[in-house]
Amino acid sequence: MSGGPGSLGGLDSVGKPGFVLVLGEALIDLVPVPGEPESLRAQPGGAPANVAAGLARLGRPVAFAGALGTDGFARAIERRLADAGVDLTLCARPDLPTALAVADPGESGNGYHFHLQDTATFRFPDRAADVGRFGAVYAGGLAAVVDPAARAVASTAEAAARHSLLVVDPNVREDRTIDPGRSLALLRDLCELAQVVKASDEDLLRLWPDTAPDETCRRLAAGGRLVVLTRGARGSTAHTPSGPPVSVPAVPVEVVNTIGAGDAFMAGVLAWLATTGGWERALSPDRAVSMLEFAAQVAASVVTQPGTEPSAPASV
Repeated sequence: MSGGPGSLGGLDSVGKPGFVLVLGEALIDLVPVPGEPESLRAQPGGAPANVAAGLARLGRPVAFAGALGTDGFARAIERRLADAGVDLTLCARPDLPTALAVADPGESGNGYHFHLQDTATFRFPDRAADVGRFGAVYAGGLAAVVDPAARAVASTAEAAARHSLLVVDPNVREDRTIDPGRSLALLRDLCELAQVVKASDEDLLRLWPDTAPDETCRRLAAGGRLVVLTRGARGSTAHTPSGPPVSVPAVPVEVVNTIGAGDAFMAGVLAWLATTGGWERALSPDRAVSMLEFAAQVAASVVTQPGTEPSAPASV
């Protein structure tokens, strides 16, 4: 796909530092319908696709490098991304169906049951040769641990760490189809490779169960990383390579939906860094607070309504 909606002219204009390459899965979430416990609503999802759409909705140039199949679900995903303004030039197009994630919301968060095997979603190539054209490369989620995508993510991430800015959200998922030992090892490797890490406290406890999340953040930040820790309704904290950690509370809102809130927060962090921070990692306390407040407002715009489409705060 080159030119037209969802394209940046075949990526001809890429090479500017504000462009982001998002690598990973675009799938369909099957979400319970409020008041109808036996009914499920199909909506485009996948953490990387949510981040790509969120960045585009926030007015930042972004390309999505995943895979879209040939079924009706894939067409719905493509419309969602293209309508948001995401470039799809680097998307693979396997002749296979789309992966499904059946959401199981609960008091302690959202659980998922996955249908992943023999789908188009994880059949995309290594994009290591493309990373130098982007200011930042985002990776994480299911694609980082499900083959054959996991091999492409690992290779592309290694190149991004050398030639761009590697941003990782591990987005740990547990399912009978996923090898827990291998998946956690792959996600730990990605976090150690990254220059920017955004993770929830639950993610970090799964990845490093013998260490408190804040201690893990301090260790990762000491290696030169910007590390953002999210705690849902308890707010977020930024750990920088130099200087003390800073925290902000969550925006007080009436929560309607939590699916996609973390991805919206990630899009907010990336959008702020691209525009205001210039991909700087050693943020001053004031600038770190500004970044967290912006991202928190973006996340709040998702949780107050059904769906996963964020909107930009009134000001950066």
